[in-house]
Amino acid sequence: MVFHVRGSPIGYTSVLIAVLASMGGFLFGYDTGQISNVVAFDDFKIRFATGAPDASGIPTWNVWLEGLVVGFLSIGTAIGVVLGAPLADRLGRRWAMSVEVGIFVIGVLIQVTSFTEWYQVAIGRLVTGLGVGALSAAVPLYQSETVPRQVRGALVATYQLFITFGILISYCFGIGTRTLAPSSATWRLLIALGIPFSLILGIGIQFCPESPRWLAKRGRFDEAYRSLAKVRGADPGDGNAWVEQEYSDILAGIEAEKHLPESTWLDCFKPQRRTLYRTLLGIMLQAGQQLTGANYFFYYGTQIFTGAGISDSFVSQLILGAVNFICTFGGLYILERFGRRRPLIYGAAWMVVWLCVFAGVGTGGDPDTYGIAVTQIVAAVFFIMGYATTWAPGIWLFVGESFAMRTRAKQASLATLSNWVWNFAIGFFSPPISNTIQFRYGFVFAGANALNFLVALFFVYETQNLTLEQIDEMYNSGVPAWKSTSWVPAGYESREQVKDAEKAEDTTATGVEDPKPEWRTKPGDEAEDGKRKVPKTVATTTESASGSSA
Repeated sequence: MVFHVRGSPIGYTSVLIAVLASMGGFLFGYDTGQISNVVAFDDFKIRFATGAPDASGIPTWNVWLEGLVVGFLSIGTAIGVVLGAPLADRLGRRWAMSVEVGIFVIGVLIQVTSFTEWYQVAIGRLVTGLGVGALSAAVPLYQSETVPRQVRGALVATYQLFITFGILISYCFGIGTRTLAPSSATWRLLIALGIPFSLILGIGIQFCPESPRWLAKRGRFDEAYRSLAKVRGADPGDGNAWVEQEYSDILAGIEAEKHLPESTWLDCFKPQRRTLYRTLLGIMLQAGQQLTGANYFFYYGTQIFTGAGISDSFVSQLILGAVNFICTFGGLYILERFGRRRPLIYGAAWMVVWLCVFAGVGTGGDPDTYGIAVTQIVAAVFFIMGYATTWAPGIWLFVGESFAMRTRAKQASLATLSNWVWNFAIGFFSPPISNTIQFRYGFVFAGANALNFLVALFFVYETQNLTLEQIDEMYNSGVPAWKSTSWVPAGYESREQVKDAEKAEDTTATGVEDPKPEWRTKPGDEAEDGKRKVPKTVATTTESASGSSA
């Protein structure tokens, strides 16, 4: 089955890939959201909290111990995201995700079998984090390498959508399981419900095609071609022009890298082909996403909603989670309609404004009064709108599409590692900082967003409507980031022409010279071993580089 986007045929398999792979983001969001409910349940505090009892005799949390229990997930993810790159390169994107789901399940089981020792819960979250972290590197990578470029922005951004969906669902389930009090099922069931969601990804992803770029790099050209045809909803024997063009582009990328050895972590920091530039930019943008201050609103949500007369912390979390989730749908449209650069630039500026309103009103007035609290709620909602539609999905899209094939998995891991390191830092240090400087903490994040604005303005390239191979070409063209919107590949006059170039029945009908016409093969034109014919240099290079097709 096929639908069309701007005349381009897109198979519904592409949507299935985006949704299934994004379950990795759901697990990220679910595990992040449920812990805020778990640490608030009385049975959990009785078993694991070590602070002085409150008026009802239930132990309270030492803020540093609470930070450790919450933050161990981020420690695990920081390790997992580094391990995710070699795993995704070694096993392939799909099998890596299935293995990582298995690690996630083991971590959940460790947590739900905890009884009296807080460090068992922390270790379980560490193991869970290993799986979530590795998935956070593999999922955007797989999506960007597999889905057609005409819908790449929206479909890769579904990863962030599912993060917010996971947070929202965890809040809903938390409201449901608290009715089981005083039983330990309040928190055990909430944690355990992550397992069936993880199995949807671990099993379902095996029914999706493998990344065609990963397959082609390992000399499995016939499988790569079939994978491309499947996401376009085409029959491999039809000679589909869209499939043929992208297949040619992938082979061109392999040809460009044929004289290069297998990549190492050190290669991510070499200046050649602007690799270092892209690595550092990815690290800065992922750090910037955390420093936007989004998590700050979840820390302070209870307090500001209390001032407005909503005393139930579970309800306040649900409201913030719903706003975050709904607004992310807008991000899917914005990133496809307006590109990548402008949403990040304007989004950062928007968040600066509303953070200053939030912090200024809270600092200058009494946050317990109704009017001040309502103003802060409005500021929080508008802030989340800006975050959810720009920096939340946009940074994951950058990670998925901005790195060269040779080092893509490792660079994506390093960038995502930055996200998790700052995630831990904010989760661990925010409670004591917030207790000290109160709402002035919002000004700190406003300053971080001002820096995000400058980074996006001067360093982020516009990648809309380009293939991954054309994006790599753009980075090496010498054009500065602020002029990248007008950059087009050789033989084209505008980005619109690039977007529409393949609408004709064959590539010559566009008037654009085929960049590698000698690499074109007709469907069914196969070598004696059954594999698709490719240039000898490409086949030899990929076989020697991979050493195996496994």
